[in-house]
Amino acid sequence: MGRYMQDELALATRNSGMPLEALRYDLTPLGLHYLLIHFDIPATDAATWQLRIEGLVSKPRAFTLAELQRMPASTVRVTMECAGNGRGQTSPRYPSMPWLEEGVSTAEWTGVSLSVLLKKIKIKESTQEIVFHGADRGIDRGIEHAFSRSLVPAEAMRDDVLVAYAMNGQPLLPQHGAPLRLVVPGWYGMASVKWLERIEAIDHAFEGVQQEGSYHFRAVAGEKGVPCTRMRVNCLMAPPGIPDYYGRRRPVDAGWVEILGRAWSGDAPIRRVEFAVDGVWQDVVLDASAGTHAWRRWTARWNAPRGAHELRCRATDETGAVQPLEPAWDVTGFGNNAAQRVEVLVR
Repeated sequence: MGRYMQDELALATRNSGMPLEALRYDLTPLGLHYLLIHFDIPATDAATWQLRIEGLVSKPRAFTLAELQRMPASTVRVTMECAGNGRGQTSPRYPSMPWLEEGVSTAEWTGVSLSVLLKKIKIKESTQEIVFHGADRGIDRGIEHAFSRSLVPAEAMRDDVLVAYAMNGQPLLPQHGAPLRLVVPGWYGMASVKWLERIEAIDHAFEGVQQEGSYHFRAVAGEKGVPCTRMRVNCLMAPPGIPDYYGRRRPVDAGWVEILGRAWSGDAPIRRVEFAVDGVWQDVVLDASAGTHAWRRWTARWNAPRGAHELRCRATDETGAVQPLEPAWDVTGFGNNAAQRVEVLVR
């Protein structure tokens, strides 16, 4: 795969993944939820923050945080995954945030349904896309811009899309977009714009850097590709045993071992999860669903014999989509949902 470069290491020290042992939690604790921050965390003041909604609307206006908090609140449990999760396992590797598998977490987000706000300001029929502008600004692909993304009105008007001000029952932390952020359940994390300060209705396709220049599945460099939208079916296990400090190799004691994991998909509920030891697959026990947009807990029991073994897991959703055994090739390493591998030495 080649050496990680200094620029990649600088990204890795600013962004953090969820330790896989945190899969034990139904809700990822605030300090363990994964982070991907493109630019600097902007300076914000909740007391003076305003969310402006403008463009092709009949009643443009700005909402303060206090006004939003007085509106009827909605809470949605959402599994969120970075589109680049797994990039560090592909070869040749695209030079960006070197995620292995930890770019995923689940939280309960509280806020106002975006559809409520859009109905208040009355979007015009000529609207083709709704653009969400964050306060974080920087340079990507040589272009200075604020991080912005768009949704078509049908996606934006879903009742579960939130303008959120709380996470796991606590006010948003600065690194998670305080005081306001968008949360788009089912989609990869780039759609959930942080530090949300402006919403704009437009009559054409949005061509921002983070919409058209990035976040596309591309088999060949330079092609237009297919936009990243909903999360592909995926699952992970919490590696058993104990880790070696350097290299994370895992000794496991012989005998019965419980394997715990989580499975999710942005397209449909999880139908099946399988667990394999040395290539022999078996179905696992699935817990009841924890919500439409939340990962699903699963467990397996393994009578571990002495020796070196490879453990794997893979999920299937209700559309019939199943995780591949090897990464699907993508120039920028997006959407790698290949079945997880865990090497263990049973002693």
